[in-house]
Order: sequence, then C-alpha cells, then structure tokens
Amino acid sequence: MGFYHGLSGLNAASKSLDVSGNNIANSNTIGFKKSRAEFNEMVASAMGTGQSPGSAGVGIGVSVAAVTQQFSQGVITPTANGLDMAINGDGFFVVNTPSGTAYTRNGAFQLDKNGFLVTANGDKVQGWADANATGTQPVDLQFPTGAGIPGRQTTSLAIQAANLPATAPDATSVTPNTPRHTYGTSLQVYDSQGVAIPVEVYFVKNGNNTWDVYDTLDPAVTTPVGQVTFDGEGKFVSSTVTGLNVDPSAANPNNPPAPFNVTLDLSGMTQNDRKWSVDKMTQDGYASGELTGVNVSKDGTLMASYSNGLTRPEGKVALARFTNPQGLAPNGNNNWVQTNDSGPVLYGSAGAGSFGQIQGAALEESNVDLTAELVGMMTAQRSYQANAQTIKTQDQVFSTLVNLR
Repeated sequence: MGFYHGLSGLNAASKSLDVSGNNIANSNTIGFKKSRAEFNEMVASAMGTGQSPGSAGVGIGVSVAAVTQQFSQGVITPTANGLDMAINGDGFFVVNTPSGTAYTRNGAFQLDKNGFLVTANGDKVQGWADANATGTQPVDLQFPTGAGIPGRQTTSLAIQAANLPATAPDATSVTPNTPRHTYGTSLQVYDSQGVAIPVEVYFVKNGNNTWDVYDTLDPAVTTPVGQVTFDGEGKFVSSTVTGLNVDPSAANPNNPPAPFNVTLDLSGMTQNDRKWSVDKMTQDGYASGELTGVNVSKDGTLMASYSNGLTRPEGKVALARFTNPQGLAPNGNNNWVQTNDSGPVLYGSAGAGSFGQIQGAALEESNVDLTAELVGMMTAQRSYQANAQTIKTQDQVFSTLVNLR
C-alpha cells in the first residue's frame, strides 16, 4: 500500500506545481486571478471491520479535491489610455464572444474600426446605450467613429449672466440718442445642417427699469422683438420676448434650410450700478463633429468628446455579479462563463449596491503574489521528492523480503 501513498502524493505535488506554474506564468496578465490546488485525505474503511471505538481508518494517500479561483482584488495601476478600466470591488465586465456571453476582469479596452468597444481579443464589451436602462439585458457598446455626429439645430438661447447699467438714461432723452449698439452682444447658433449663424441681441433703455430688445442694427427696424423689465432692486421681473427669428440664408447661401425660431431666456440678467457686461451665454445647438476621445466615470458612464467641443454620455458599461463566483468556469482569454454552481447573473452599474466602482485610465493587475508562489513551488518540489523517497523506501523493503532465505 505504501506505493499508492507515494503515487498519490506524487500526483498531488505535480498538480500543485502545475497550478503554481500557471499562476507565475500569468503574473503579468491583466485581471488574472490566481488558482489554488486543494487536497483531500483518502481513507480506507469498510463496513463491519471490527475497528475499536475511536480508531481511525487507514489512510491510503491524498487526492486533488479542486482547483479553485481566488477572486481577491488586484493592484490598480494608472495608464495613459482613457478606455482602460479597472473594477475596484465586486463585479465583472460583460463581453460578447463568438461562443456567447462571458465575464472578465481585464479592462484593457479599445475601439475597433466599426466603433465597437472591444477587448484585446476582439470580444465586444456590453452595456447600455441609455444610462438609465441599467439592470436590463446589456447590448454591445458602439461609438460613431465613421460618419461622426450630425449637427443639431439651436432651439433655445439663454443669457445666464449679464448686467445692464442702472444709471443709463432713456435712449431718446439724450442728444444724440443712445446708439442701439451701445448695449449689445452676439452668439453663434446653428441651423439643422450644423452651419453656424451669428445672432445679435441689443438692449435700448425705454423708461424706468424697462429695456427694449432688438435683434438687428438695421435702422429701418423700429419695432423691438420685446421688452425686459427689472424691479427696484435691479432683479429680473419679466420678459415679453417670445423668441428670435433666425434666417440661415446669409451663412448658408447655397443650401439654406428654412428660417427657424430660437427662444430667448433673459432671466439671468440684472440691472445695477455695474457697467454693461455679459458673463455667460448658452445655446443648445452644435455643429457636426468627429469623435476625439472617450473617458469613463466611476459609475461606468462613457463620456465621449467630439471635435465640435461637445461632450456627452454615449452609454454606460455593464457589470455582472454572481452569488458564487467560485462556480464560474474559466473559458480562456481571461474570461469566465456562467455555470449552475455560480448561480444566476445579476446586472447592474458600477457603484450601485454591492457592485464595485470603475476607475478609468487604469488596469487591475494580476493578484498573483510571486514570492508566495515561489515558496509554494519549493514546498511542492520537496513534497514531490519526499513522496518519491517513500516509493524508493518501500521498494527497498520489498527487495529485502524477496531476498530472505
């Protein structure tokens, strides 16, 4: 029986060396999770052998019970790639592979020629195009890298911070009259083709705390588009300006779209002793643009930047959790797949509930401790030698018995 003890020990030590060797080989693999060989004692026992109370069965060696994954957190290292992602905490990235859905901790992502967010193996990273749809079945994430994004027509214009001088006289009460351009400003808006069109707004004092609003310097236009009024403290009270009519034909003479109306919000204006100033104006249109970069926030929202200066969310990366991650089956390429032992998958966004957060421009290194693995390898080597020695000793015993006379 001693031969079997030694043989099982050799097999166990060899398996331990295999596991340590695989861990060491993947010590620089992004998102890799080390494995551990776990062993069980084998005992010979039979019904009715007449063992004395409290006596143990006879040991017949060792067996490999399982090789388990250790999903401890790896070190997160910053990178220069804005598409790199690392999960700090629980969860897996969801990827669409040729063989089906898989899960990974390797966040070394990039964009392919069609604008899909993919892994180094070409697996498509999944998430939600609508950041509010988290928890539903994720889909492949894609960015407009080819044709870019079309222009958007401006629908609203807001003067969010501007001041009219309270000491200004009525325009017609002085000689010569105050020129219309004295208190004016302009901002570019966009037509439906993304062509920029300058829009002008002028203010002419017309009574106590009341200003006429014009959209042109043309002296033939004597009727204002509306009025804006302030109270005795210089705070905005009301505006009768319903909007500005924009004619794109001057800026886009060859293929001009139809004229359109832009609402004008003047509620951010004040009237006090400061000089005429415009500190902030906004409008909601933009020109066409090409994708220039993508960054990810802690909750997995993908913020895309475009050449027209626009930055907007283009989706959210999905994370997956399992009741028993140890039940996941390795599938190669740093991926795991769901099994009955892992339990059902639960989708969610980073930072929600028990899901970890995503750190952009960073990668999670392997959780392999090289020092511990090398020590474990030496221990397994000595175990292998010791078991080989038991076989040698048993052979010497048999040889002695055979040579008895």
